Parts: sequence; structure tokens; C-alpha cells
Amino acid sequence: MSTADAVNDPILRLDAQDNVVVARHPLARGARLPSEGLTALEDVAAGHKLATRDIVAGTPVTRGGIAIGTATKDMKAGQPLRASDVSVEGVTLPSLDVTSTRPTAATATFQGFVREDGRVGTRNFIGVFVVGNCGATAARQAADWFDEDRLAAFPNVDGVVPYVHEIGCGMEMTGEPMDLLRRTISGFIHNQNTAGAVVVALGCERNNLKGFLEQEKLAVGDRLHTVTIQEVGGIRNAVDTAKGMVEAMLPLADAARRQEVSAEHLVLGLQCGAPDGFTGLSANPALGVAVDLLVAAGGTAILSETPEILLAQDAFLARTASPAVGEALRARLDWWRDYNRGKDTQLNGVLDRGHAAAGLASVLEKSLDGARKAGSAPIAEVVRYADRVTGPGLVFMDTPDYDPVSVTGQIAGGANLIAMTTGRGTTFGSLPAPTVKIASNSETFARMADDIDLDCGPVLDGVVSVEEMGRQIFDALLRHASGEKTKGEIEGAGENEFVPWPIGVLA
Repeated sequence: MSTADAVNDPILRLDAQDNVVVARHPLARGARLPSEGLTALEDVAAGHKLATRDIVAGTPVTRGGIAIGTATKDMKAGQPLRASDVSVEGVTLPSLDVTSTRPTAATATFQGFVREDGRVGTRNFIGVFVVGNCGATAARQAADWFDEDRLAAFPNVDGVVPYVHEIGCGMEMTGEPMDLLRRTISGFIHNQNTAGAVVVALGCERNNLKGFLEQEKLAVGDRLHTVTIQEVGGIRNAVDTAKGMVEAMLPLADAARRQEVSAEHLVLGLQCGAPDGFTGLSANPALGVAVDLLVAAGGTAILSETPEILLAQDAFLARTASPAVGEALRARLDWWRDYNRGKDTQLNGVLDRGHAAAGLASVLEKSLDGARKAGSAPIAEVVRYADRVTGPGLVFMDTPDYDPVSVTGQIAGGANLIAMTTGRGTTFGSLPAPTVKIASNSETFARMADDIDLDCGPVLDGVVSVEEMGRQIFDALLRHASGEKTKGEIEGAGENEFVPWPIGVLA
């Protein structure tokens, strides 16, 4: 098929043996599909699938040469495929084996801030943190005081950010929930994009300030200060004290300068927010190419969202670099399976209405599509939520599927940049590591041009290959790592997306 024919064809066929195709544009009932020799029996929304031949109940529904489920009823050629028409029970998946055609090592660089320990930041922020929610107002007021005018004298400082959250009290003082919260806050303080930090406490939180510092081996010094509201005499004094601490750190932070560094210092968190029926066809595989280029250059990528991969467990386990890594991944998957037993979640085969309305036919299809953003490298390491990622290569971090919580864990683990694909569109942003957003289709990109950075619609149109789009994404990631603002940064997103995983919160 010529490029012109591909652009004009109303449907996308991914594999010659598939029994469904994807509607590139909305199809009206009665629309002729010349390339398939059939007629749409009902209206079909863009990104949704329709049968190209009669499908018998109990037989596989295949897209891209892979079964995405089993038909729950007989379907006629030309009939649209709905989520209720597909079950994931008994589906056998092929292995997601590591390919031997990954890119070879390539020289790639970006302009980054080199820290004293050799790690490299893509941004240069000062953070005002809280150990518990009781310090939130003071932290926010102190950070917000440093507006553009007050930071004008410090051009190398990207901003002062309040990192507030809703936990720290009403929870156990010891154990996994507290450990998780503490390593998350500590991870942000240690993140290579953080030049300095002030930690605010009320003074009587369950997440005790002294205990937090001791457990995380944080020492107060030129770049880390603390203020306790009860000790300094109330919120106004705490705000003024915190402001003075930030002011003292600004010259130190401003002394940092960008310099050319290898892409091996890029630690990229991978996310998918609000996917649609196109995401697994364009944005995710293109991001996967960019990830392969990053790994070939010695960099690190973090795949997360554990519930996203559970239904494709065997395929992911086959992709691990060693038996020990495979066992670590299996342990996290087993935890999620036990935690979700009997609940109406996607882990139990329930596709939510939003994803179904966007064209996804099953949670298995969503899982397989999500895997494509991770490229083809083996999973070299598995870490807990917010654990420090060492890299290089592809690392799996155990996180929930919820974007703010997942990204918070990745940044705590050392991500200095986030890449998020989207189908329906998202306004998500993150700090201190910004999020580069990638649209699966041109309609969403045009509609949300103020929020999304890259458009993979040309892949669907057949005018740009997945490989070329992946190279474009990789180049864009290097530009944003070098300081080019993302759309989210321009719109001021990210300050409210610091959301530590509230596992184990008690009444």
C-alpha cells in the first residue's frame, strides 16, 4: 500500500492474520472498507476495533498477531468489538523475548548539572519538604514566596518547590508504610535535580523528624536545613525561618552550571496516562525505540505500574536478565495478586469504562500495549517502590498504576526525567524531574497542544515509521534534559503531583 493509500484508508490492519482491524477515524454505519472488502455494520469510534470476518464465541481475538482475548459471543464481519465481547480467561501469550536487533552503543549527550558525587541533574531546584501534613501550609507559603522576581538574581535555579503530602500521621510509627514514606521523601532530597532542601515539621508527627533524619542517614548542613513549627513559635515564624534557610542556599544552588555530559547519566521514568486504542500502535512502540537508544548509550529507563503487567506475567518473566531478577519480579506480582484478590480491579480482568470507551478491548490488550514503551532490553533489576535505582539498562520498579504515585516513586528512585505516553490526553506534570508527554494521535495532540510535547499521529498515517519517530523522541528527551521546558513546566504543572504511596494508612 502506498503512503497516500495508507493515509486515506479508514482502518489500520496490523497483521495479515488478524481478525480485527482498528478504525483510524470514526466510521458511520454502512461505511465501506475497500481494503477489507466489508461494510461497517454499526458506528465505530476512532481507535476502536471491528471484526473483519465472523468470529465464533470461544475463539481468540487477534490484533497485531497476538491474542488480546477470547470472544464471549459470536460476532459478524463488520461488527464493532466491545470490551464486553472479550474475555482474558485462558489466553496464551507469546514470550516477550529480548530481541537481538537492539541498537548498538551510540554517542549521545545532553547539557546537565554535574553534582559533587558525579550524578547529573536535568534541573536545579530547591525543595521545601514536610515529614507530615501538619507542616504543609508553612512549607507551601515559604516556597511560594520565591516567585520569578525574587529568583531573577539566581538564573541557574529553576525554582523553589513545596513537596507536601497528606500522610505522616494517622499511621504506624514503624514498619513498611513508614519506611516507604521516609525513603520517598529522602529520595526526593537525594534526587540529582535537587540542589538543596528544607524539611518542615510540626513537631509531634508520627513521622518524627529526628527519626526520619537518622533512618535515612541525612545530615543537616549547607544544603539541608530543618525547622520545627512548635519550637520556633508558630506558623509565621516557621515560614520566615524556612525562607531564610532557602535564601542562604540560593547562591550555592546558583553556582551550578550546565555542561555537556554523556546520555548514560539520563535516568528516564516510563509512564502511560489515559491510553487509547492507538497508544500501543504509535506512541508506546516509538517510545520503546527511544528507550533502546538510551540503553544503547549507557542510560537507564525505569518501567513501573505493576498492575499493568500482571496479566502478562509469564511474558515479562521471560524477559528478565537472570533467575534472581525473575524471582524478584514474581514476588512483587504475587503481592499484588494477593492484595487485589476479590476486588473489581484490572488485575482481575475488569477493564474500566474510560479505557473501554477509548478503544481498548481488554485489560490484556492494555497490558501488552503498555509493555511496548519499554523497548526490547532485558529487565536488569527489580526494586521496591522509591528504592534507589543504580542502572544502567532497563529497571523495573514496583509501583501502583496511578500516575502521581507511580512517578513519585520513580523520582524518589533517581529518575531525572519522565516520559509519558497518552491517547486521550493528560495534563500531568512532575517536579523536580519534568514530564515529557507524547500523544498517540494527532487529534489529541491538536486539541491539547498546550499540554502535550510530541505527536505520534504521523505513525498512524504511515508517513513516519515507528523507528524514525523513536529517534525523534530520543532527540527531544535530550533537549528537555538539557533545559528546554516541557509543556507541563510552561503551564506550571508538577507542584501538586508529589504523592507518596499511602499504603497502610490507618484511621
